[in-house]
Amino acid sequence: MRERRSDETPPTLSLPVQLAWFRLSDAPALVGVIFANVRRGKVTTTMVQPSDTNEYALGSAEAEQERLIRQAAWLAVHTERFFSRAGIGTGQRVLDLGSGVGDVALIAGRLVGPTGEVIGVERNALALARAAARMRDLGLRHVRFTQTDAADLPAEKPFDAAVGRYILMFLRDPVSVLRDVSRIVRPGGVVAFQEPCWKSFLEACEDLPLWRAGAALMVETFHRTGTNTQMGPDLSATFVSAGLPEPEALTDTLVGAERWMPDVLQSLAPQAQALNLSLAAVGDLATLYPRLLEEVASRNVPAPLPAMVGAWVRKLAL
Repeated sequence: MRERRSDETPPTLSLPVQLAWFRLSDAPALVGVIFANVRRGKVTTTMVQPSDTNEYALGSAEAEQERLIRQAAWLAVHTERFFSRAGIGTGQRVLDLGSGVGDVALIAGRLVGPTGEVIGVERNALALARAAARMRDLGLRHVRFTQTDAADLPAEKPFDAAVGRYILMFLRDPVSVLRDVSRIVRPGGVVAFQEPCWKSFLEACEDLPLWRAGAALMVETFHRTGTNTQMGPDLSATFVSAGLPEPEALTDTLVGAERWMPDVLQSLAPQAQALNLSLAAVGDLATLYPRLLEEVASRNVPAPLPAMVGAWVRKLAL
């Protein structure tokens, strides 16, 4: 797959996304998480190490479950295309790591069809119950969930693929988790994950004071809970460290989800307050959404969003 130069005009696409194919090791290695500071009117970035503990900063309340479902609606087309490109299809047995309320498992379930099987792994009992109920309502009997860790799954019945979206970024040791996952994927099977890249998002926020303040608060809260907002560019090194081949990758530049930032800040607010981080810079969260829209409209620019990097590889035969 040829490398696309950064100054090369991307092709016109039918979907609101620009695609760039590359080998992830060609991108600069980014270690730790990206920390945003408001300095001289701009968001500056400093590479720092994440904290020793990982706590899912967005919580597990019903409001967060609803946020995840809204987020999944605008990510679905990108994830389905990514999974199809990675080789996930009819009749396969797929492991979904960190299922949440089931949206990624839902996509995999539709791709593999009733002759396949999807097993979703999720630690949170409330999210797991919501995911199971949604699959029952949709009649997807071949999609089910288990409250366990990937390391505890038996290797006697290997999977054809292991997938996940926005999960490795929250893990203290994603290398060990990927190593455990690859253990239960058959030789020749697929390992495919999508994770964020916030670099372009923070750059796009620089000239938008309210967006810049929101971005700084989000990244600082994530940092303090051990979340790697640059997991996307780190995927290649993570795959290789886990003993997998160097992956292929697809980067989606996301647009059209103006509610994303106020939604995330609503879920992050309790954690930010617990960390003694001030919300004053973004003002009343109840009115944040229209104020953010007004700011981008006044500058005639789209709402900034983090890019999403997808990396996939086939496990080598023994």
